[in-house]
Amino acid sequence: MGFKIYTKKGDSGETGLFGGKRLPKDHIRISAYGMIDELNAHIGHLRDYLKDEGQRQELLDIQKTLFDVGSHLASTPAMMDKLPVVDQSAISFLEQSIDQMEEELPAMTAFILPGGHPTVSLAHIARTVCRRAERETVALHHAEPIDTIHIQYLNRLSDYLFVLGRKIALDLGVEEIKWMGK
Repeated sequence: MGFKIYTKKGDSGETGLFGGKRLPKDHIRISAYGMIDELNAHIGHLRDYLKDEGQRQELLDIQKTLFDVGSHLASTPAMMDKLPVVDQSAISFLEQSIDQMEEELPAMTAFILPGGHPTVSLAHIARTVCRRAERETVALHHAEPIDTIHIQYLNRLSDYLFVLGRKIALDLGVEEIKWMGK
């Protein structure tokens, strides 16, 4: 038998970290890893719309790394050695993918507005949720220092999602919506 979905331990407004410590559900740590979970769901939604197997696989790999990031945020310091490592190689993976996509993209001459196609919009929604998760993780870091590799990863992931949105638009033959000001 696997994990039981309901434990009733959270009915009082608290939840447990990996390691046993209990925190109120509105604690900054819970909010930070909850936003990582939300981001992961948005990336899964985007992945479901993509036909390109390479892009689908990249997003699946990213989802796995996000689960690792979330596990670090959801754990007490004593449990960190039991968790998967998130290191510079995860960031390098994103940077290499960004560089490869940018080789095919036209140079940006203006800000790009989200939209133009539902799949492009999903990439931008994931990007903005990523930025929100990054802000919440930075706030956590200010309250309780964490490994900054997680902040760096989220920062680079939002860049990746922006470029992926542009690449999806190119692949679909959708004209990017440029913002030139008034």
